[in-house]
Parts: sequence; C-alpha cells; structure tokens
Amino acid sequence: MQSNLNGRADAPLHVAVIMDGNGRWARRRGLPVAAGHRAGTRALRRTVEAAIDLGVESLVVYAFSTENWSRPAGEVDSLMDIFGETIERELPDLAQQGVRTRFIGRRDRAPAELQEQMARLEDETSHNERLNLWIAFDYGGRAELVEAVRRLVDAGVDAAEIDENVLRANLYAPELPDPDLLIRTSGELRISNFLLWQLAYSELVFLDRLWPDFGRRELEHALAAYARRRRRFGGR
Repeated sequence: MQSNLNGRADAPLHVAVIMDGNGRWARRRGLPVAAGHRAGTRALRRTVEAAIDLGVESLVVYAFSTENWSRPAGEVDSLMDIFGETIERELPDLAQQGVRTRFIGRRDRAPAELQEQMARLEDETSHNERLNLWIAFDYGGRAELVEAVRRLVDAGVDAAEIDENVLRANLYAPELPDPDLLIRTSGELRISNFLLWQLAYSELVFLDRLWPDFGRRELEHALAAYARRRRRFGGR
C-alpha cells in the first residue's frame, strides 16, 4: 500500500471484489441466470485487464461461496460448467498478459475435471508476475478460520504459541496480501463471509452497478474513492 505524508491513500495495490448481481442482471433482461453468470465472466476479464493498466498488483475475487451450494441444483451445475469454460476460454488470454491465477478455498467438492483444470492453470501461470489473480472458489471466511484452528490443534501447537502470525500461516493462502480496498457491486452493503481475517482494515466501496456491467470506469471510480480517504489503522 502507498500513502502520502498526510496519511491520504494513493492507488491501492491489493484489491478484493465481491462480484454480485449476475442473477438480477439476467432477470432484468428476461434471460436465464446462466446468461448472467457468463456475462459476469466477461466482466471479470475486463476488470483484470483494467487492473493491470491501473497498477493493481493483486486482485482477489469472490466467485463461489460455501453457501452457494444451497442454490438450485441446475444453477450450481451451470456454474461448474461456466467455471470450466472460463478457465479454458478467458483466463488463458490473461495468462499471456502476465496474470498468475490461483484458487483459494475448498476444491474437494468440485467436479474432478474442474479440479484438474484449476491445478493445470495454476501450474501454467506460476511464473507470471504482472498481476496476481486470486479466485475464491467454495470459499467462506468462517470456514477458513475454523480450518486454520483445526490445523493448529492437529499439529499440537500450544495455545501460548498462537499469535496472529501463526494463525495467518494456517489460512488457505498465507501469502495472500490483505486487501487495501474491497469493492462490492449490485448495491448490497455487506461482506457476505468473504475474507473475514484479511479485510480487518480494508477500505470498503459499495457500488450500485450489477457485476456484468462492471468495467474500467467503475474500477477507476472505486480507486478514486479510495484515494480520497485516510487510513489510520486504529491510530489518529
């Protein structure tokens, strides 16, 4: 994160996005929900390319939550197919632009073929350094913290030895930077169990724009809002 001498924030280096509104976008157009999710994948590509141009170093997006499994089975099946399509059709072009893609969350509940696609993409882009794209899949902030505690218990770590650094080291992706900025689209004003540990001091920007309509202009607006703020981290 960068800041000037007056405590004002400059461009955020680490950005998180809750990509919300695909279903509403589709319903307003009389389209099936799957059409909204596919439009959302195109918005993701636009946003990643804009983030590269605007100097963002890492972008973490909320693609599928642990709670999303409760959606109708047909929608979940479509989402799994769309994730696979995105890995095959959209993300390779981003990889050619220097994007490294990694997935955080659980994978064991995903179809075997999708798990293989995820692993292959991570391996193929591991050398890229222009932008780190983190895709939160089957992810929940509470589940992440519970899993971290379980790992510590299984390892027999003494309670007196546990501090923030030890707990962080047992999260899904310890190397994931804490976001400077969280953006949520669609007008909803909540973080929905996303990155509960990592968002402790992030700046929040909520936009009315539905995710499939999100692009460079909206990203620039959010970055500008961030730049006008002072980040105190509990100080004055």
